[in-house]
Amino acid sequence: MKKIKILLGMIFLISTMAFAETPFQLGVPGTNMPADQSVKGVRLNLLYGKNTNMSGLDINILALGETNNFTGVQLSPFWIGANKVNNSFTGVGVGIANIHLGQSTGVVIGGVNYTTNFNGLQWGIVNFNQRKSTVNLGGINFNQGESLVDIGFVNYAERTTFQLGAVNFTNDLQGVQVGFINFAKNGFFPVFPFFNVDGRL
Repeated sequence: MKKIKILLGMIFLISTMAFAETPFQLGVPGTNMPADQSVKGVRLNLLYGKNTNMSGLDINILALGETNNFTGVQLSPFWIGANKVNNSFTGVGVGIANIHLGQSTGVVIGGVNYTTNFNGLQWGIVNFNQRKSTVNLGGINFNQGESLVDIGFVNYAERTTFQLGAVNFTNDLQGVQVGFINFAKNGFFPVFPFFNVDGRL
């Protein structure tokens, strides 16, 4: 048994020396085990874990898992964990918070979703987007830039095609708003109950 453990340890050591990425990583504050900056497989974060590239399954237990480039699935069991991607994201992110500072494609589900450029579905209590988003489902959807579809209790977008909510706000409506009260600077009325449409149509 002892020889098998030594053999497995040597194989693991050789594999981490031979390749620039590891199939498994444990991240804790200030330390990654092994120390590789790229993971292709599974990463488990306790409290905090950070690396450069992650591809596969990222599990955050009471943790913030941070990476620059991500492809795969991010999970926070019991919703007690957050996901942060600094550059590019492709996949699914589930956590109490999803923070994506670059280009993202896929699905994020969380209490708070904060994105920069998002192509896909954001589903959360609060969805905040800086530049461009596709579909937002949430209690509050706030887009500083352009959104295609916002469905929530309160929706705000600088520019939008469709909003469905109790209260909808936009400065540039390029389609339809449906809600209890609708504010659109270029709507056929700037404020109108139940629905509003692009006044240029």
